[in-house]
Amino acid sequence: MVYNQPFVVVFGAAVRPDGSPSGAMRDRVGAAVRFGRRLLPEPIFIVSGAVGQHGPAEADVMAALLRERGVAPTHIIRDTSSRNTLRTALAAASLLHGVKGPVYVATSGYHMPRCVLLLGIAGLDAHRSPPAIGPASSRLLRRWYWRLREIPAVPVDCAFMLWHRLVVGIHPPKAELDRVEAEPVNRILGD
Repeated sequence: MVYNQPFVVVFGAAVRPDGSPSGAMRDRVGAAVRFGRRLLPEPIFIVSGAVGQHGPAEADVMAALLRERGVAPTHIIRDTSSRNTLRTALAAASLLHGVKGPVYVATSGYHMPRCVLLLGIAGLDAHRSPPAIGPASSRLLRRWYWRLREIPAVPVDCAFMLWHRLVVGIHPPKAELDRVEAEPVNRILGD
C-alpha cells in the first residue's frame, strides 16, 4: 500500500465542437495544476470524461492540457469511459482502492461539494482543492442551471454511491476499467 502519494481527480467538462477545451475545462485543469505544484511528492492526476456531444473524449483533451502545462505523462491517468460525476467518482474509487494518500478534487466551485462527498462515501480520504477561478459559463442562466442542478444531484448521487459501497461494491464494470490507463497507479502500488 502506498502512503502519502497525493492524487488529484479532475472532473470533466465540455469539449467544444472543434475539439478544443471549453473555458470550464481549461479553468478546472489550470486549478488542478496550480494546486498540484504545491504538493509533495508530485501528485498523480486522474482526468475523467468520455466523448460527450463533441469529440474527442474529455479525458484526452484534459490530459493534453496537463502535458502542455508540464505534467509528465507518467503522472496522468485517463478515464475515457465516465459519462457523469457519479461514474467518475466510481472509477476513481475503484482505481484508488487501497491507496492511503490524500485524494483531492479539482472542479468548479458549484460542483465541489458533490464530488468531495462522493469520493468520501466511496471510502477515499477526499479533500477540496482550490476551485477553478473562472465562471462555469459566460451565460448567467446556464450558470444558475448548473448550480440549481446540484440540489437534487447531491442526495441522489450520494444514495447511489452509498448503495454501491454497501451492496454492489466499488468497482465499475470491467469494460470501463479497460479504458482507464492505470499504469501510474500500478507503478505506485507496485503491481
